[in-house]
Amino acid sequence: MAEDLVILDGGLATELEAAGFKMQGDALWSARLLHTNPQAVKEAHAKFLRCGADIITTATYQASVEGFVQHLGMTSEEASQLLMSGVQLARQAVQEFMAEGVHPGRRVPLVAGSLGPYGAFLLDGSEYSGAYADGMSAEELKAWHRPQIRCLVAGGVDLIAMETIPSLKEGQALLELLQEFPSSKAWLSFSCKDTQCISDGRRFSEAVQMASRSKQLVAVGMNCCPPALVEPLLESAAPHKSPDLHWVVYPDGGDTWCPGIG
Repeated sequence: MAEDLVILDGGLATELEAAGFKMQGDALWSARLLHTNPQAVKEAHAKFLRCGADIITTATYQASVEGFVQHLGMTSEEASQLLMSGVQLARQAVQEFMAEGVHPGRRVPLVAGSLGPYGAFLLDGSEYSGAYADGMSAEELKAWHRPQIRCLVAGGVDLIAMETIPSLKEGQALLELLQEFPSSKAWLSFSCKDTQCISDGRRFSEAVQMASRSKQLVAVGMNCCPPALVEPLLESAAPHKSPDLHWVVYPDGGDTWCPGIG
């Protein structure tokens, strides 16, 4: 039913690139603009809101406390504040949009805090393979993600968008970590390699079954995968999804990203 649909925003980095910003090969990707041009980030959020987005995601997919310290020369406290500013910018965009008063009946858009996989920090495309997870323990994965989730929650997100997760191990680690923030809700979105499997080769149906055991998830699904994979993936996992859990789906344009080319 159409009334059950919630419209997500589009690719934030794509929108920023269309505005003239160059991010290919940048270790911080669009998150660098939180430091160099926050107004551009807020304007991109505003464009998505005007186009009907019910949820906008923060410019924090490739943001991390460690990354800001390493690439911007910040202290940990400064890095945490910068990450939280991504939430504040999105909140401001929503407040200004609703204050325009020309959207009668429009639901107040939500802010989702974007949380990318550990592979996004590595900048080698491994968020599409999950190869790094084999050499990491669940506790190591949780330790990596904890500062980012802490900042997003402290910043006041409505929910956490755990995106482009390539491995079952990392997905499970994130669900365990989410329990440390019991008042928070999230969605869990995997990167997928074919019509049956997520990027590490495990069945998408297995990932959905795992997600269905969480009491804090509002949705499970996939992103950054070719559109042709979406329907068969959903069909393969539908019998394993809890009735209380929604689907979240936002595929890419079907192109292939090649590291080192951009």
